[in-house]
Amino acid sequence: MTPSFAQMSRVPQHPHALRHGAAGIALVIALTFSLFVSARTPVPTQDLEAAQAAILRAEAADADQYAGESLLRAKNALSQAQAAVTARKPADAIGLAQLAAAEADYAQARSREASLQSELARRRAEIIELRQRLGIEGAP
Repeated sequence: MTPSFAQMSRVPQHPHALRHGAAGIALVIALTFSLFVSARTPVPTQDLEAAQAAILRAEAADADQYAGESLLRAKNALSQAQAAVTARKPADAIGLAQLAAAEADYAQARSREASLQSELARRRAEIIELRQRLGIEGAP
């Protein structure tokens, strides 16, 4: 008596079905891996926005006047970061965006320092003028 399908431990398959099944599994694995990789490397929008904000703060602090080189380096790094995003290189984009933010912060600090030094010089000149008016010699 021939066994029924219910009694068979394994159902016989067509020989070509196995080849298509292995290719299908490989395709599913490849697609899953690519989705996993793209999910792990998101576009660094927060880093780019932070760099842009830092550049705007530096510009508001007149960094173009007092720290023009640093501000230019920040703008160049931001442009390179945006190009890296377009080229789908998120790790490069993150590093360049962070570099742009650091350069912009440095430019802002240099600008603030120059502004404060200018204010200090102006105040010292006022003190000298007041001492001359009052006839006070020598500085304390």
